[in-house]
Amino acid sequence: MNYLLIEQADFRNQLKPFTFTRPIAEIRVGILTIREKWEKYLETELSHIASPQLSAKYPAKKEERNILINSSVCPNPELAKAIQLGASLKKDGVLISSAVTEEEIGFFDPMQKLEEAAEYDGDITMITQSWHIFQKNAAEIRSDFELITSGRNSQHVNDPHTSVYGEQNIFIEEGASIKASILNAENGPIYIGKNAQVHEGAIIKGPFAMLDNSHVNMGAKIKGDSTIGPFCKVGGEVSNSVFFGYSSKGHDGFIGNSVVGEWCNLGADTNTSNLKNNYANVKLWDYAKGGFKDTGLQFCGLMMGDHSKCGINTMFNTGTVVGVSANVFGSGFPRNFIPSFSWGGAAGFSTFQLKKAFDVADKVMQRRDKALDEVEQKLLTEHFEESKADRIWEKN
Repeated sequence: MNYLLIEQADFRNQLKPFTFTRPIAEIRVGILTIREKWEKYLETELSHIASPQLSAKYPAKKEERNILINSSVCPNPELAKAIQLGASLKKDGVLISSAVTEEEIGFFDPMQKLEEAAEYDGDITMITQSWHIFQKNAAEIRSDFELITSGRNSQHVNDPHTSVYGEQNIFIEEGASIKASILNAENGPIYIGKNAQVHEGAIIKGPFAMLDNSHVNMGAKIKGDSTIGPFCKVGGEVSNSVFFGYSSKGHDGFIGNSVVGEWCNLGADTNTSNLKNNYANVKLWDYAKGGFKDTGLQFCGLMMGDHSKCGINTMFNTGTVVGVSANVFGSGFPRNFIPSFSWGGAAGFSTFQLKKAFDVADKVMQRRDKALDEVEQKLLTEHFEESKADRIWEKN
């Protein structure tokens, strides 16, 4: 059977700025991306039916018989087994999966398929809002930890100066290095990926995951419920936050209840507020609405899209959304919504022109042996045009 991940349009809009540059199922929550979770459970590769802007980078592989899976749904063993049987399923008015022919994909009607689907009576986890990524991260770390470590043996912590609590809940891949640190997995698992490095003086509390080739820098304080994706460098104080990959927060400063995309860099002593002084619910920018939306959360920090950067001593207010390829700097608190390709800060913004944005992105990606190829350039170019409406200063 061939499986494809398909997005629900309203969920895609609600998960911006992260879905400007990736399908929903490429979002990392827990240890794995949603696609990687499904591939582990179904024991096969999955492709995406992505938006037109993303289809060149994420092409769909179609066969005569296919099962479409809602990209926002995180799998579990029971759900995966039901879908492997070819079931078309729904839950509380949301289509989970649908069996279709290749011809039907081009004329896919989710409302019709919803009527035909059977109600799934088990529990499911869905990522449909940007804050769900950090809100549901701890539970997904636990689930992914069991999935990818079952039946395998962890490497041992051989450093005599590292203190370990709850060692049975710690899994260390080959090539990882841990020196003079504290690992506390009593309240949740800790996963350390291949060739990852935990440097001297770091304190890590589970649930926590760091992926391959990432670094937790000297003296870092990781308070739990956090994920550091591959090829990241993270220091300072981190609480309940997710770094997708290839991003850095290398220095002191606090980040909490936040999500950082790929190819981002937070300058030294960058701080994010995750709690309002009046303890009121945090509101986040809603791209579909064109205004702010109540999250219902008391704690919510920064949502930063791919390729964005901030300078030293940047202060992000509670519930700040930063788009793609923004460059934020200067004193004071910048606005709570910073559109894609913004250049500036509290004193005002101008447009980060596409040629300069390409130049920066190319240099950053080369440092990780990646290239800003034509597909990536086309994707960013299209987003530069579609995000013009958000850069209100261009209208003046």
